[in-house]
Amino acid sequence: MTKTEQKKLIRALNGEVLTRPPFWFMRQAGRYLPEYRKIRATAKNFLNFCYTPDLAIEVTLQPLRRLHTDAAIMFSDILVIPDALGQKVAFKEGEGPVLEPIRNVGQLAALSTDGLHDHLRPVYEILSRLSLEIPATTALIGFAGAPWTLAIYMVEGRGGTECGTARLWDYQDPEGFKKLMDLLEEAVSMYLIQQVAAGAEVLQLFDSWSGVLSENQFRRLVIEPNRRIVERVRSVYPKIPIIGFPRNAGSKYLDFITETAMNGISIDHSVGLKWARDYLQPHACVQGNLDNHVLMAGGDALDSAVIDILTCLSNGPFIFNLGHGILPPTPPENVERVAELINNWTGS
Repeated sequence: MTKTEQKKLIRALNGEVLTRPPFWFMRQAGRYLPEYRKIRATAKNFLNFCYTPDLAIEVTLQPLRRLHTDAAIMFSDILVIPDALGQKVAFKEGEGPVLEPIRNVGQLAALSTDGLHDHLRPVYEILSRLSLEIPATTALIGFAGAPWTLAIYMVEGRGGTECGTARLWDYQDPEGFKKLMDLLEEAVSMYLIQQVAAGAEVLQLFDSWSGVLSENQFRRLVIEPNRRIVERVRSVYPKIPIIGFPRNAGSKYLDFITETAMNGISIDHSVGLKWARDYLQPHACVQGNLDNHVLMAGGDALDSAVIDILTCLSNGPFIFNLGHGILPPTPPENVERVAELINNWTGS
């Protein structure tokens, strides 16, 4: 077993059951940390922050110092892909990401993967430097948005919508919409392969908007592109562990994990623990699914939720995490409390 394969997170993703499950938190580097806010204030905008290795590395390391998580996830954003393809992307205070919408096939001509790696060179530098700076027992996670979720932002021009414009484009012009999806599939595959070359030891694909899709669209726009990306990455790096997160997929989580052949399945807080144990854990390592609102609330409700998850899922391959990212108003001491409960866990 190599040093990488000895890391707890990777052991779990390879199917091993551990007495104390590994843990990390989505958005573990973020606005809930005062030290993050201090660093963030020094960058002129969010994309500049993501592309500045010194800043991104520092905020990636901050939660490791506080929480001693089993993984570091590089600080970046899924929208670096549309940005690298040539779409205009901005992050506006109080609004979040705003993109110049793409609404037809003709607009795709302005997008290209030709300069993708040059544009994303700072991200690769962040990973290569982090691989040398994180503790020897800590796994380094790279990530990307999956094609459907990236398409939502690119077509709708922002998040937080009903995704109707993108869904209608797919229904009315499936061949045209497929050209956008194919471009994103190629870009994401290129990006993830280069992340591994730069030092990423685990990859996670975020499909945050998968829950709006019908069964037919879910298969075409979520399962199939994710499956092909996994195949492309594994054609170069056969042993790289990959986690999928088709958020709010409900019962479709099962088809997703059995058909994409990923090592791990990250589940949102609405997924029943016993259902995940009985139907998902036989196929893959389960990651999740603490409600980020109970994390924000803290107290007895938080303790009870953490113990329930540990009790139900720790007898199979499992990584403790949230059902979605840490919310900005969350008190840091609540996150520290979760880390304490996990570190003191000795099995059910």
